Amino acid sequence: MELILLENILNLGNIGDKVVVKNGYGRNFLLKKGKALRFNKENLEYVSKKKDELNKKNLELKNKLKETAKLINNKTFKFNKESKENGELYGSIKPKEISSIIFKDIKIEIKPSQIVLKNNLDKIGSYNAQINFHSEVSAQISIKIDKAQSA
Repeated sequence: MELILLENILNLGNIGDKVVVKNGYGRNFLLKKGKALRFNKENLEYVSKKKDELNKKNLELKNKLKETAKLINNKTFKFNKESKENGELYGSIKPKEISSIIFKDIKIEIKPSQIVLKNNLDKIGSYNAQINFHSEVSAQISIKIDKAQSA
């Protein structure tokens, strides 16, 4: 499926780029969320005219997200979890749980899909994660998992 992007998308392209994506991704995500238009002559002309406006809107969004990224960058979030004798957790920590603790601690709403984990969080220890706010804005956080104290 050929599309024209209406915003910068990480690992795909920038505003006004013609991209070829799988039908499901194009239909169910890019078109549905208003991030792209089908590639044809009329849409190409439309995007060419609107490109400056789209870039301005993108820049405003990027600057706003940079402020949010500064607030969260290099912060550490702690979890106390039940674990086995060898330090393995009974269940791993998922992005949904991380996003809820970030909201609880510093009142910043982050979608679980924005959190990139490099490894499974299934043992006691410290881990790093990346949060992608925008195709050009990201932040690094630390996650520390401690053994829960039994009563």
